[in-house]
Amino acid sequence: MDIQGQAALVTGGASGLGEATARELARLGAKVAVLDVNMTLAEKVASEIGGVACACDITDTVSVSAALDKAAAAHGPARILMNIAGIGSAKRIVGKDGTAAPLEDFARVINVNLLGSYNISRLFAADCAKLAPLEDGERGVMMFTASVAAFDGQVGQQAYSASKGGLVAMTLPMARDLAQHGIRVCTVAPGLFATPLMKQLPEAVQASLAASIPFPQRLGKPEEFAQLACHIVSNGHLNGEVIRLDGALRMAPR
Repeated sequence: MDIQGQAALVTGGASGLGEATARELARLGAKVAVLDVNMTLAEKVASEIGGVACACDITDTVSVSAALDKAAAAHGPARILMNIAGIGSAKRIVGKDGTAAPLEDFARVINVNLLGSYNISRLFAADCAKLAPLEDGERGVMMFTASVAAFDGQVGQQAYSASKGGLVAMTLPMARDLAQHGIRVCTVAPGLFATPLMKQLPEAVQASLAASIPFPQRLGKPEEFAQLACHIVSNGHLNGEVIRLDGALRMAPR
């Protein structure tokens, strides 16, 4: 799909990998809707790229529907969905005090990362399936953001790994399901990236993490994630695939 002139939705688009993707889509000529719970940051990014900011809690259907309606009113129906919003968690199953990890924490991560991503995807797909087909019968494309933790999660990452592993497992069946509508589905599983959250860590810790990456021995750049996300859109034969973007990193147990 040619990105130029297409309407695109980016969840978590106000910061980090989502912001980088929103900016790259806009650079390539897309009309970008920045979907996020942080409207202050979303409006800042949207104003800088000529897009529109939409308040969106991906776990809430009413919120998602309102965001999709606002984006469509501004840019027309979207053919591109970048699922990048997500949260993290690190809790041992049995804590130092001997108590079990709270179930609520596990449920919260699954609800945002897995159920939330599915929620907006199903609504996007239903709208996209109604659009006129483009070249090769394509109507749209969506991307999920997993993590290398889906494959080699570390100690305490049960909730996070399970949520990202769910996205990995959902990729192929969703691509097969939506093939009849001409909608492609792919997932990117990033490794260690220089996001605002990562940059809050001490420099010595960042350097240690970067040294664990075989090559190149540095943290990934958000722009590199954005470039891959946009390539998925433009390469019409990429479908049902999960792509690790990690410099050959394999995470140690801790």
